[in-house]
Amino acid sequence: KESLIVTMASSNRKKNTVTIMDVAREAKTSYGTVSRVLNNNNNVAEATRKRVIEAIDLLGYVPNQQARSLVGGQSQIIGLLVPGLDNGYLSSVVRGIDSEIAKSGYDLLLYTTHRSREKEMTYVRNIVQGLAEGLIVLLPINPEAYLEALAEQEFPYVFVDHEGIDENSPSITVTNWQGGYDATRYLIELGHRRIGFITGRLELTSSTDRLEGYRAALQNYNITYDPDLVQEGTYLAPGGYEAARRLLDLSQRPTAIFASNDLSAMGAMDAIWDQGLSIPEDISILGFDDIPQASLIRPHLTTVRLPLEEMGRLATRTLLEHINDSERVAQRITLATELIIRDSCQPPNRA
Repeated sequence: KESLIVTMASSNRKKNTVTIMDVAREAKTSYGTVSRVLNNNNNVAEATRKRVIEAIDLLGYVPNQQARSLVGGQSQIIGLLVPGLDNGYLSSVVRGIDSEIAKSGYDLLLYTTHRSREKEMTYVRNIVQGLAEGLIVLLPINPEAYLEALAEQEFPYVFVDHEGIDENSPSITVTNWQGGYDATRYLIELGHRRIGFITGRLELTSSTDRLEGYRAALQNYNITYDPDLVQEGTYLAPGGYEAARRLLDLSQRPTAIFASNDLSAMGAMDAIWDQGLSIPEDISILGFDDIPQASLIRPHLTTVRLPLEEMGRLATRTLLEHINDSERVAQRITLATELIIRDSCQPPNRA
C-alpha cells in the first residue's frame, strides 16, 4: 500500500506543479482558508473567497482527485503517519483512530514511515499539498522539519505520544515520566537495588521521559544511579534482547530489568531464558504500554498501562474539531498511566 500511495503522489505532482500552498501564497491567505473555499464552506469572507478563486484561475491550479471529491462533498480524507504496523502498541492506537474515523464520514489515508526521518517529512509535505484535510502523526521523530510550515498554513494536525516542540502543538500524550517513576518505585519497594533499564529510541520524548522517571525514583530512594545499568534499546524486541544481554554480561548483573516498552521487555525475557535463568525467580522483568500480548505471555508481564485506543480516539476527535472550527484553541491532552501488576516481578533472590 505504501508504494502505491507514493506513486500516486508523485504522479500528481508531475501533472500539477501548482499546489494548494501556492494558491494560499498568491491569495495572501492561509492553507485552511483555501481549503474551505474548495469545500464551498460558507465560513469565508466574500472578498477573501474572491481572491482565492482569482488565484486559482491565475495559477491554473487543478485540485488532485482527492481534493476534487472534497469539493463535490463526496469524500473527506484524514492523513495518518505511523512508524509501522508491526506491534500491539501501534495497532491499538490505530484501532482507536479507525473507530472514530468510521463514525465521522471521513476516509483514512495511511502512510508508514518505517521510522525514517526523511519519509516522515516527505509524507507530511504530500499530505499538506492537498491529499488530506488534516493530519495525525503517531510517535513523530522529526517534527522540527515541518511543524513551522503546518502552523503557517493553519493545517490541522495532532501529535500522538509526543508533545510537539512548543505549547501550541495539538497533542495527545501520557504521563510517561510518572509511569517510569511508578514502575521503578514498585521494583525498589519489592527490595531491588540493582535495576537495569532498557531505553527506547532516545530521539523520542516518550523514551527520555520514562528514563527520567526511572532516575528520579532512584534518587528519591537514595540509590546511586549507575550508567552501566542503562542500556539503549529501540522499542523493538531485537533491541530489547541485545540490551538485556549487555545487562546480563555485567560482573554484577541486575536483579530486575525495567524495559521502556513491552516489546523490549519480551526481547529481554528471551535473553534471560537463553542464559538459563528464570523469571521472576532469578530476574524480575517489567514493561511499559500493556499491549494485548503482555497478558498472554508466561509469566504474565507486569507493565505500565497506556490507554492506547483512547489515545487514538481522542486524537481523531481533536483533529475533527479543529477541521470544523479553525479558530479553536489547540488542545494538549495528557492521559494517566497505570501500573498493572502481574506475575513477572517478585522480591530479589538473596541466595
